[in-house]
Amino acid sequence: MNILLTGGAGYIGSHTYIALAEAGHTPVILDNFSSSHSAVLDRLLQISGKQVICEDGDICDRSFVEDVIKRYQVSAVIHFAAFKSVGESVSNPLAYYHNNLGGLISLLEAMDATKCRTLVYSSSATVYGDPVSVPITEDFPRMHTNPYGHTKLVGEDMLAALRVANPDWCIGVLRYFNPVGAHPSGLIGEDPNGVPSNLMPYVTQVAVGKRAHLNVFGNNYPTPDGTGIRDYIHVVDLAEGHVAALRVLQERGESFTVNLGTGKGYSVLDVVRATEQVSGQLVPIRMAHRRPGDVAECWSDPSSAQKILGWCAKKSLNDMCADAWRWQQHNPNGYSSC
Repeated sequence: MNILLTGGAGYIGSHTYIALAEAGHTPVILDNFSSSHSAVLDRLLQISGKQVICEDGDICDRSFVEDVIKRYQVSAVIHFAAFKSVGESVSNPLAYYHNNLGGLISLLEAMDATKCRTLVYSSSATVYGDPVSVPITEDFPRMHTNPYGHTKLVGEDMLAALRVANPDWCIGVLRYFNPVGAHPSGLIGEDPNGVPSNLMPYVTQVAVGKRAHLNVFGNNYPTPDGTGIRDYIHVVDLAEGHVAALRVLQERGESFTVNLGTGKGYSVLDVVRATEQVSGQLVPIRMAHRRPGDVAECWSDPSSAQKILGWCAKKSLNDMCADAWRWQQHNPNGYSSC
């Protein structure tokens, strides 16, 4: 099938491109490169051995999106195109509502007009807010603690309303936990703009000597080592989850919502130690005060994904850190090194 990947040149989108190509599909990237790099296209060619189809444009341009769907006879869409920084969403909420919700509306209108009504939607564990307990199952109460999380929660509600209004829609909602790592080739990986807002790229940038130390925000949480615990999932496992979701939507025609995580929680210090082990480099740390809105623990119960999709995460924390380190070591300045 021809599958449209909105935001397909980004971190998760590029890895899903490879997983789809390996599964025999033809991925079509739509990206405006506002938070990604065009050099990824050459890297995807190197890995896949096939010419990369990419349309440069904005998800908020409905007529453009509709034209792309028609020209490539797209059978389904995987929607990655969204802003994703929690801190930035607090300082610039209107940009997040415009892009994340306005872009989703534009996409859905274009899909509806072309009768392409199969969608895999990138949601987030942020829709659980501050969970009352762990592990987190899909029936936990939803809430939000920042505008980014709010856009994902509202996006889910929009899709639910759409399914009620028109049962022809088949929608898979994937609630990601914490994607990390990189393709084992070291050719594609996470390349944040400016100072990383996520832990893993910050740790590897310290290990490679790009940054002096890691700030650890809080060491007095009620956890075994006092630092926050999260469910880190290898981006390659995550990409395979999208292929599985697409297969289920096509074969069964039934919508679903599932967590994509490992079901295991790792602390900040666990990640630091694992990175030091695979890299052979010291990662200096400095303890800092907790950040507002951070929670002590957040990790998933992924059993629904295994039951519905036949999918489970396979890669270990060492795999995640080793692949992230390989990417960072070969690309110390990200894609701008190209």
